[in-house]
Amino acid sequence: MDNASRGRDRDWAPRSIGLLLGTLVLATAFIAAYVGALHQPTPRDLPVGVALGDQRAQATLDAVRGQTNIIKPVGYDDASAAEHGLLSRAVYAVLSTGPDNGLLLTIASASGPSATSAIKEVLTTAATRSGTPLQVIDEVPVTSADPRGVVPFYLNVGYVLGGYLASTVLGISAGTTPRTVRRAGLRIAALAVYSMLLGIAGAVVVGPVLDIWHHDVPTIAAIGALAVFAAAMFASAIQGWLGVAGTALVILLLVVLGNPGSGGIYAPEFLPGVLRGMHRWNIPGLANDLSKAAVYFDWRSAGWPAFALALWAVLGGLGLLGASLVRGRRTVTSDSGPTRPGPAPAGDGG
Repeated sequence: MDNASRGRDRDWAPRSIGLLLGTLVLATAFIAAYVGALHQPTPRDLPVGVALGDQRAQATLDAVRGQTNIIKPVGYDDASAAEHGLLSRAVYAVLSTGPDNGLLLTIASASGPSATSAIKEVLTTAATRSGTPLQVIDEVPVTSADPRGVVPFYLNVGYVLGGYLASTVLGISAGTTPRTVRRAGLRIAALAVYSMLLGIAGAVVVGPVLDIWHHDVPTIAAIGALAVFAAAMFASAIQGWLGVAGTALVILLLVVLGNPGSGGIYAPEFLPGVLRGMHRWNIPGLANDLSKAAVYFDWRSAGWPAFALALWAVLGGLGLLGASLVRGRRTVTSDSGPTRPGPAPAGDGG
């Protein structure tokens, strides 16, 4: 073996060992996050609305709260305000006084079937023990084609996966850091077109193909395009600054933590620790919340997830342009020196 071959082997070994160790850590984190978050989902503080003047319903919720922390009463000024809380997804259910001295539990299972099932179980048990009739009405049910309410989660997993994979593929083929702002702009434009196409493809699958949301194809396509583009821009910015190694950070945030923390499999109140609030800022959770708000709740509570996804897309695009200006310019400057044999590093392409 000549000296050049030995030199290449010495350069290859540390890099490969480092990549394998990084993959080992990422896979271990994946196992810990999914098993830790989902192995024993325990509901805590599921919000249930009640009108403050409804003494019977208030007394029931207060008594239940004194026995368990599964539900959390949320007071509203009147019944109309409580119903608005239900339809804006601030609460999963509303308890009120029903006919014949009974109680009426109005739920919105589309917000989270796991949450509304737990609420029904707790309040049905309490009503049975007290001998009080309880009537349950599902005001916003999930579609019969998705009785477990998991379609928004799996659909948006595909959208987010497609977004960061597209960024990764372009990074591998053309370099993670565009050499010029023009090339960065072309990459953003290419990812925007790709996002629209994948958004349409996903909407067609859950619409005409599987007949789940066949009346909402344009809505789902638009939401999908935004989710794909946000994920693609987020990944592009991180990879633009950190190179291919940045893909590990993208996977950690969007998949390892993002998917179990999205509230798509179990409602956020079933999740432990920091994962409970993650759906409010992480791309998979925002996409999941936006899909539910648009399809089931007439765009109520859609403002924040739509704004946040758009913000991720804009910040990601700016991050990629910044990486091009800093790292790309540095690469061009270094390449203008004496000619060096061999191809340019993958992370410094256009």
